[in-house]
Amino acid sequence: MPLNEQLLDFMKEKAYKPMTEGELISALNIDKSEIDLLIKTLDYMEKTGMVVKNRRGRYGVPEKMNLIAGQLECHPGGFAFLVPNNTEQEDIYISREDMNGAMHGDLVLVRPKIPADRTLKTQGEVIRILKRANKKIVGTVERGKQFSFVIPDDKRLFYDVFIPKEKAKGAKTGHKVVAQITEWPGKYRNPAGEIVEILGHQDEPGIDVLSIIKKYDLPLEFPPKVMKQLEQIPDEVREQDLRGRKDFRNLKTVTIDGEDAKDLDDAVSIEKTNDGYRLGVHIADVSYYVKEKSPLDAEALKRGCSVYLVDRVIPMLPPKLSNGICSLNPQVDRLTMSVIIDFDENADVKSYKITPGVIKTCERMTYTQVNKILEEKDPEVMKRFDYLIDDLILMKQLAEKLTQKRFARGSLDFDLDETKVILDDQGRPIDVVKEERRISNRIIEEFMIAANEIVAEHMFWLKAPFIYRVHEVPDDEKIITLREFLYNLGYTIKGTNNIKPKSLQQILEKAKGKPEQRLINTMLLRSLKRAQYSEMNLGHFGLASLYYTHFTAPIRRYPDLAIHRILREQQENKLDLKRQKKLGKLVEKIAKISSERERIAEEAERESVDLKIAEYMSTKIGQVYDDAIISGVTPFGIFVELDNTIEGLVHVSNIEDDYYHFNEKTMILYGERTGRTFRIGDIVKVKVYKVNVAERQIDFVLAD
Repeated sequence: MPLNEQLLDFMKEKAYKPMTEGELISALNIDKSEIDLLIKTLDYMEKTGMVVKNRRGRYGVPEKMNLIAGQLECHPGGFAFLVPNNTEQEDIYISREDMNGAMHGDLVLVRPKIPADRTLKTQGEVIRILKRANKKIVGTVERGKQFSFVIPDDKRLFYDVFIPKEKAKGAKTGHKVVAQITEWPGKYRNPAGEIVEILGHQDEPGIDVLSIIKKYDLPLEFPPKVMKQLEQIPDEVREQDLRGRKDFRNLKTVTIDGEDAKDLDDAVSIEKTNDGYRLGVHIADVSYYVKEKSPLDAEALKRGCSVYLVDRVIPMLPPKLSNGICSLNPQVDRLTMSVIIDFDENADVKSYKITPGVIKTCERMTYTQVNKILEEKDPEVMKRFDYLIDDLILMKQLAEKLTQKRFARGSLDFDLDETKVILDDQGRPIDVVKEERRISNRIIEEFMIAANEIVAEHMFWLKAPFIYRVHEVPDDEKIITLREFLYNLGYTIKGTNNIKPKSLQQILEKAKGKPEQRLINTMLLRSLKRAQYSEMNLGHFGLASLYYTHFTAPIRRYPDLAIHRILREQQENKLDLKRQKKLGKLVEKIAKISSERERIAEEAERESVDLKIAEYMSTKIGQVYDDAIISGVTPFGIFVELDNTIEGLVHVSNIEDDYYHFNEKTMILYGERTGRTFRIGDIVKVKVYKVNVAERQIDFVLAD
């Protein structure tokens, strides 16, 4: 048992009382050669909140000392919640007065206190800051005569940073800058810092997205060691690279992606067999070029994934790999890790093979082209790809059967349209459009899910160290809240304890096509846990899958790349006990880092889109939209959504024909005198009233 687990188990015993380092050494019979390790372990455990060291130098677990360790989630309104490290504990409300200089994202120790009003949730006070999250802050300069302030872009950081004149680096009012904190805030004191980088004026093209990049500390350049290693990687597949590979170059293999995609991870092929289908899912063999512990590998793990911002991609791998030798470009040989699956007519798996391969894709197809063939029967596009039409029809048949099977077991499908922002060459938004999920998207989704499930189950039964994509069962408390919300809308969740995905799927099916569909989808999503990576197979609730992983995108996701390596080692019989022990620690580290980097990437991507949407709507002040749908009703107003997915608020103070009250049970806003009502799904005519681009906030007023 690792020393940290041994220490935790010991400290959690009923008879344990806080001990010093010396007392722990004696009590646990620690050998002299391991004393240094014990001290380092205790130091690490204290810094991460696993144990607490009191003023007398004695160690204990937080819960036995009436303390809770966790991360601070601040709100722009000036308060925060502690999200405990122990996920079984509820969040704790922290007032601004009780934050004691802590900031958003900090790892802290909190002492709970009973609120005066017993009906309120548990409150607490920060008593120790274990780890600071914001050593650098991106913001806008407000310059004075003797000093300046940096106003953070992230409104959850509600302290302006004081900058002495000599540390302003010449920055002027309106400059976007990176400031490094030199003095942390106190209970009644703002943080102080120095400007370390001037990005440019806030009105210059591209500075807005650059500020987001700097805020999330996304790396723009690859280190010299990585660029040096690239020189050793060939631009083309060589004869020597084909040894030990299955040759799939005779298959009609295609990639199907968006028009803008350059990093083509996956290609598919299909054949009709006597009793079903043979599907080929061919994934770029990035692991052949990116070796473990190499500079390329270290940088890829550090990045964790590619980040798709509104105006650019920050790739996990350099373009020579991501757009070149690893990308499954048309009419050139490319190395793959291929999964060949034989299905019967009912889309049940009969057999499969996972093997290194080589392919030569015959076409680089787009979702639009495939939709035009399968849905619109466009004569021009059908003529262009006439030799592939039968294969595409087979793919559609198989994908539809796989979808039916997935739904039959209870898999959730939220069917949410995505938002695409169109930019001009200066990075200014000129349109916002809705991207629908159509048959081409579903074909690729189903085939990738099938390959991921097969690889996950294959490795699970081999009992080898592995990285799974897991989505745990939602918390009972979240489901109780969801059940009450849905009941007020006329929906009932079947079952009580141990909720099954099938119960939630039935709600989604019942709401399909109804005015409240989007709201129900959103609220249901919020009730679920976040999917993440884990070295343990915990299943995937959303897909109703017992075994799931991410195998299909190694150009843009590090776990997929690591999984390819493990598969190769298993096939080459290199997973001896010594390697498995080493790999066990490595996959745990990869899962943790990849989950963290994924969350950062998602936040940056969402913020860049929201920024450009707000910028786009700022040019539409006064414009009227006839068919906005009410997507949410609250005590402070109604949220409306336009046909292009843009959402904004009609504040209750701007509905001037009456005094309006909110009925929580029926989710209706109703007029005191007129009896006029606003409910989810109603169509209203709205006018763009004002837009705060910095806050990403869009306000409408009723236009009728």
